[in-house]
Amino acid sequence: MSYSFGKNFKVTLFGQSHSEEIGIVIEGISAGYKINKDLIRKNLERRRPGKNKFSTARKEDDDFKIVSGEVEGITCGAPLCALIENKDQRSKDYDYLKDRPRPSHADYPAYVKFKGFNDIRGGGQFSGRMTAPIVIAGSIAEDLLLNRGIKIYSRIKSIGQASDIELDLKEIKEEKFSILKNEDFPVFEDSAREKMQEEILRAKEDGDSIGGIVETFILNMPKGIGEPFFDSLESVISHAVFSVPGIRGIEFGSGFEAAKMHGSSHNDEYYYENGEVKTRINNHGGIIGGLSSGMPIIFRTAVKPTSSIAKTQNTISLKDKKNVNLKIIGRHDPSIVPRALVAIEMITALAILDLVMEGEG
Repeated sequence: MSYSFGKNFKVTLFGQSHSEEIGIVIEGISAGYKINKDLIRKNLERRRPGKNKFSTARKEDDDFKIVSGEVEGITCGAPLCALIENKDQRSKDYDYLKDRPRPSHADYPAYVKFKGFNDIRGGGQFSGRMTAPIVIAGSIAEDLLLNRGIKIYSRIKSIGQASDIELDLKEIKEEKFSILKNEDFPVFEDSAREKMQEEILRAKEDGDSIGGIVETFILNMPKGIGEPFFDSLESVISHAVFSVPGIRGIEFGSGFEAAKMHGSSHNDEYYYENGEVKTRINNHGGIIGGLSSGMPIIFRTAVKPTSSIAKTQNTISLKDKKNVNLKIIGRHDPSIVPRALVAIEMITALAILDLVMEGEG
């Protein structure tokens, strides 16, 4: 069993949603790197629960401490270990669920895999809570990428039926994206934000939840990054992103729309601009043959509705082996999309840095 990801920049995750602490071990940071703790705090704040009516009422400060791998804020060459204390868990809310697996949660397959000893409190090691330590490692990776000029941005493309404006894939300009990092609900159009938030509140009032789509952009990526065949750039990004709880799909560039196109309209023709090779459209989303082309990398991630809802649902009693009703209590996000966005960005940073380091030898 492995809770590790990466070869050159390797992270190992540990803990559960309601354990005393959760944390991450990071290997591959060179000695002498000054840890950007301000960036870590900023990104943790972006995904922190309990901030507003669009997220769970569970309130966690997400203060972190680094217990090894640094001396006075400078890495020393040893593996870096960071911890976050869980303070606001309510484990008793989950006692009645030991016998009744929640629909669309990992409860039942985990019950089988771990022979009935799985931790169902808050979802255990399958919980979105486990993305908090990933944000610590991802923030370090993001900072190391920024030092190389590589930048990652994301926006909420849609919530339910409400969508942000469409972007022209060939007109991706960095100056458009700087505002996204400072928004709790990052979109390009204010009216779209209002419509999305209305969708979330309607679902919440109905005791339900709602999903959405996150769109991610990687700018200034060096050309030729990726390791065909099984470690292609899309493969590694997809592997990482699907590790975030609640992810249901991913597409790059024109994505599934490519299935409706002719080759003559989908093919990205090359041209020179000021001596630099570019393509005219970027249907390929910055990746061809599993390698970065130098164009912006663009991908979209489908995030499912939160599985825990207030409506009465059908499930089973594992003890009595019969069908029963289930009413879930506790505190849950009416939509995990805004907080999942940060986790997607951070785990993408881990994937990209690992491959960039591979390319650097």
